[in-house]
Amino acid sequence: MKVLIVDDERAIRYSLKEILEMENYQVETAENGLEGLQKAQKEKYDAIFCDIKMPEMDGTEMLVKLIEEGIESPVIMVSGHADITTAVDCIKKGAFDFIEKPLDLNRILITLKNATDKANLVKETKILKKKIYGREMVGQATPIAHLKDMIGKVAPTQASVLITGPNGSGKELVAQSIYQMSDRSMMPFVEVNCAAIPSELIDSELFGHKKGSFTSAIKDHKGKFEQADGGTIFLDEIGDMSLPAQAKVLRVLQEKKLTPVGGDKEITVDVRVIAATNKNLQEEIAKGNFREDLYHRLSVIVLRVPALDDRKEDIPLLVNHFAESISAENGKPVPEFQPEAIKMLQERSWPGNIRELRNVVERLLILGGSPVTAQDVKDYVIF
Repeated sequence: MKVLIVDDERAIRYSLKEILEMENYQVETAENGLEGLQKAQKEKYDAIFCDIKMPEMDGTEMLVKLIEEGIESPVIMVSGHADITTAVDCIKKGAFDFIEKPLDLNRILITLKNATDKANLVKETKILKKKIYGREMVGQATPIAHLKDMIGKVAPTQASVLITGPNGSGKELVAQSIYQMSDRSMMPFVEVNCAAIPSELIDSELFGHKKGSFTSAIKDHKGKFEQADGGTIFLDEIGDMSLPAQAKVLRVLQEKKLTPVGGDKEITVDVRVIAATNKNLQEEIAKGNFREDLYHRLSVIVLRVPALDDRKEDIPLLVNHFAESISAENGKPVPEFQPEAIKMLQERSWPGNIRELRNVVERLLILGGSPVTAQDVKDYVIF
């Protein structure tokens, strides 16, 4: 593991360096904040020890710069002029911990281990989330390029987002992309399929329940909103939610408070809401099936996911993408698709959108030859 020590006192730098090298750390040093910042910009360190009082750029300034530039190395602040206010200020600005001089060997090693353990945990979490949510949006057609641009603008905000589009077009992927690009990406992402929850259970699923509140409530249960506290909740197929449940969701959005079923105390939650539907909610409002006030709460930003039939020029890219991912899952080489086969797929209508195309590609990989030919498409794809 590589550690950077930033301190204007030569004796401190080299004594700390010697201690850490005896513990098998790779150690580099810098004599002021400016030099330390420059090194941190060029190299990836598992942890940084940073003095506060230094010439040219002090430790607090360096800490702020590191945070602003997205350098994720945990920073342990060091000072011989410590007080509670300074320590708290450093932690608020993003420091991992604060150590007073004279330095205590055990405290240094324990703090360093905790810092590197946390950094490893954050790294593993990001890798895991990338595996879960890291599916990329493939395509270069004008509608999808516009959608990607909108996602880039919307994601860093706290605005509620309503995603519309036909079934199988990739609304869930859009929601996950917004979450991954937001400042809530290290907090929970909770998905709720509103169409799959029976109406009699929707209150318990969304808002939780207390033990004994109904026959099968054998213990307290946190609802989806509370599980998503600090993060993002994705309400898929919200057009299928009952009117009573809509009223309660509206209250949570307005007041940021909820009451579990059978509970008598309100719980405050901080949740960003992303909703999706394949229905025309304006028509549902006119029919009396959807609350207009909830619609306006959800639709601060409306993103329309195009149907595959509106972006057929992306089919060659999508076919190649699915062929690569499916082949990798099965440990097999990626077969080529002949141009005539691709052309036939582009000429076809896709009522099931991206989901249907992926299923067709998988079918052709299993049943077709290598390369996949136009005859394979005729034989195994229903036109």
